[in-house]
Parts: sequence; structure tokens; C-alpha cells
Amino acid sequence: MYTPVRVAAISIKPTPWAKDANADKMEAFFREAADGEPDLVLTTEGVLEGYVVMDAVMDPEKGGAMLEVAEPIDGPYIARFRKLAKSLGTSLAFGFAERIDRDVYNTAVFIGPDGEICGKYHKVQLAEGAHESWYFNRVGKSLRAFDTPLGRAGFMICNDRWNPLIARTLVLDGARLLLIPSYGDKSKRQNEAVVARSRENGVPVVEANVGVNLIVSKGEQVAYAWGNDRITTAYVEMPAFPSTSLARSSEAEYLARQGPEMRRRYDETARRLAEDPTRRPA
Repeated sequence: MYTPVRVAAISIKPTPWAKDANADKMEAFFREAADGEPDLVLTTEGVLEGYVVMDAVMDPEKGGAMLEVAEPIDGPYIARFRKLAKSLGTSLAFGFAERIDRDVYNTAVFIGPDGEICGKYHKVQLAEGAHESWYFNRVGKSLRAFDTPLGRAGFMICNDRWNPLIARTLVLDGARLLLIPSYGDKSKRQNEAVVARSRENGVPVVEANVGVNLIVSKGEQVAYAWGNDRITTAYVEMPAFPSTSLARSSEAEYLARQGPEMRRRYDETARRLAEDPTRRPA
């Protein structure tokens, strides 16, 4: 009923505006993480350009610089990581500022092990809000999961993780795995929110945050690491799509165990009653 997937999260802290240096750092960490033979490697929000959007929010005069540093989906840096994913035979996912015409979006991209782009996502919940004049910081307008070689997946970017409806919508769209590239809160409260998104939806969650990695499977934390530039690897269990045939298979598995388990429980009840006839079974 579950498919094990080996995932790696990397808490890369990028350098603001240093696109070349950040790309080199990303590649080095992706290569190191690939030594652990993960199926997927995820790193942080805005890692390519250094998450500089808040510089433009605080000083709109930097909007033009934001356009310059932003990368189109068919740009040379994305092409570089498509080539890298193919050479490593591993899926790569990360956040970057995406330029579409004269607008910039906070984006996450998923690149498959064949180098093809499986999906991308625009951040839909901005802590700083949104304004029509902010061409350098457009808010996303859709919540869509996407197909990958590992199964259907969905992104939430940083602040999106606080909203249960965002995660639920992605899962209703078929996501069996949620990925969170982040550059934000590292508190206990945010860890609890990430675990809650997994428990609410019955799917694993992988978060790569600047300063912390958190991997959750079956509603429980399976890996955690504090600090920048850390690689954290673990297995998660991706649930199968609901179906009548799988339900009957699961039913048969349970019923095969029911008889022995009920006999064990009966023997325990009999033992307790022999010791104390007034004691009720728990």
C-alpha cells in the first residue's frame, strides 16, 4: 500500500544576488547528496538568486535588478540543472525567481532523472502580501500537483505550509508527496505545522529550509537536521492511490492477521481473569 522513496533535503543558505556562486554551490551539494543514491534531492527557496525578493519589496527601485537576476524556465541555469539531473540519474527540486515576460514569480521546479521538467509551482501565499505594482513579486494563481517518476507530487513554498487548505488542495489533486523549499521560520511551531500537513493528508512531506531540514513520513518525523548547508537523507512511504482492488487487498491482509491477534488477545484476557475475576478487559 506504500512505495518507499529515498529523499534528501539540503539546507543550502545562498548568497544574495550571487547567481553564479549559488549555482556552483547547488551543483556541489547535489553531487554530494547523490552519493547516497536518493530518488529525489530537494533544496531551499530562492536558492539560485539568493532569495532577494524582499530587497525589492523594501526598495521597489530594485525591481529592475530583480528582473535581471530572475531566470526563465528555459534559461541557461535551469538547463544546467536539467543536464545535471540526467547525469546523476536523480530527480532535483529547488526554488528560484522565475522571469515570465516582465513579471517575476517565486517558483519551485521539479526536474526528473531524465532531465525533463516534471512540474513547477508559483508560491501562492506571500507573507508580505501582494500588490498590482509588484511586477517583481507576483503571487501564484493555481494549486496543481504534477506527475513524476516517483508518483504524483506537489510543492508548497515556505509560507504556503501554514495554510492547511493549500496542502489539502494539492493532495485532492493527486499529490502523494509534498515538497517544501523554504527560506523562513525555523521554530518549533513551523516544525509542528509541517508534521500537521502530513498527518492531515496522510502523505509524506520533505522540507528543505535555510537552517533546518525536516522529513516526515506516515505523520511522524523520520529525519531532522539543524544548521545551514546540511544534507539529510531518509526513506519516506508514499501511499498508493485509493482503489477498490487495493482496499480488498488491504482487507485480506488484515483478516489474515485477525485470527491470530484475536486468539492472542483472548489468551491475555483469560490470564487476567484467572488472576482477578473482577478485572474487566482493557
